[in-house]
Amino acid sequence: MPDHQPIELYYWPTPNGWKVSIALEEMELPYVLKPVNIGAGEQFAPDFLKISPNGRMPAIIDPEGPDGDPISVFESGAILQYLARKSGKFYGETARQQSEIEQWLFWQMGGLGPMAGQAHHFRSYAQKIEPDPSKLEYGKTRYTNEVNRLYGVLERGLSDGRDFIAGDYSIADMAIWPWILPEGQGQDLNDFPKLKAWVDRVWERPGVQAGRKLGKDLRSNLGADDKKAEEARKILFGQRAT
Repeated sequence: MPDHQPIELYYWPTPNGWKVSIALEEMELPYVLKPVNIGAGEQFAPDFLKISPNGRMPAIIDPEGPDGDPISVFESGAILQYLARKSGKFYGETARQQSEIEQWLFWQMGGLGPMAGQAHHFRSYAQKIEPDPSKLEYGKTRYTNEVNRLYGVLERGLSDGRDFIAGDYSIADMAIWPWILPEGQGQDLNDFPKLKAWVDRVWERPGVQAGRKLGKDLRSNLGADDKKAEEARKILFGQRAT
């Protein structure tokens, strides 16, 4: 059989990026890494915006699309669905199973990801931008509490003896797992024993470990107090699209 052309992965090591790198490793799909330095504003480059109109990574280009022609896909959830259909893996075997997976996938996209991201922002990065802590307290409390609620949703979802969130291991687990970052979100996993066991269970998978470690040397320390970090924060949080 001829070798397949590798999928181009436009990526930076963040939770949304890890979703796709984990999926590619788990599905054993050949890929080539195309770093997009979000701290340097590379996500706003015209060529990248043609692939990802929202100016966010990850994105992919598959030279061997469904009809044999290249296809680009942006939005991590859509990418996970595309890769699962392409590989025939981790997307269930029946319409009922797929519906269960999609519920948790969209829950992550619409709930856990945005809320956890805001919690991390107000608890970590915002204080580098706004020196008055009183102006940050409401946002910090609001999003920390909402992440706590969402962790509780996962705890209940795993309470029926499931090893994985939608039954069998799936793209739903791949989407959710990278966003469980309790230290940065003001949470204690000891308060959620089933969720904690699930986190450890998923981490045992070699594909997860490989995907999570991809490009770990690329990421700059945005918490550093220097001019480079300050410029990166302005790009990331100032919505500068140039």
